[in-house]
Amino acid sequence: MRVVLQRVRRASVAVDGERIAQIGRGLLLLVGIAPSDRAVDLQRTARKIVDLRIFEDDAGKMNRSLRDVEGEILAVSQFTLYGDTRKGRRPSFVGAAPPEIAEPLFDGFVDAIRSEGIKIATGRFGAKMAVELINEGPVTLVIEVAAPDSVG
Repeated sequence: MRVVLQRVRRASVAVDGERIAQIGRGLLLLVGIAPSDRAVDLQRTARKIVDLRIFEDDAGKMNRSLRDVEGEILAVSQFTLYGDTRKGRRPSFVGAAPPEIAEPLFDGFVDAIRSEGIKIATGRFGAKMAVELINEGPVTLVIEVAAPDSVG
């Protein structure tokens, strides 16, 4: 699983010109699922994201978590995070899980975040979406969760 996490003042997603989800202060998560990803890692990854200390405290240091600031999450499935551009000029997406694998894992990840007591909104799986955000900081992190069979 690959997650691009952005700390935001606000974020929203629209499909066909209609806003379907929005959040205030919190995190925008662009979530890519690999064919080797497993459900067993979803809760651990959700907890890590929720507890990452990436919000500023009163001294201006990144010392507070999403849970501490009572923030929200907007999660958007994004298979293009597994695009491979090493050859040619058109990306290959063979590293991304097919929808029948990715969608249940994405939904499980959303449920895992929700079980942490965090308000979460989502895009629409498989839809062409317009994502709008105000990145605060800016703070952007990439979180990689290696599947058990890909650990060296």
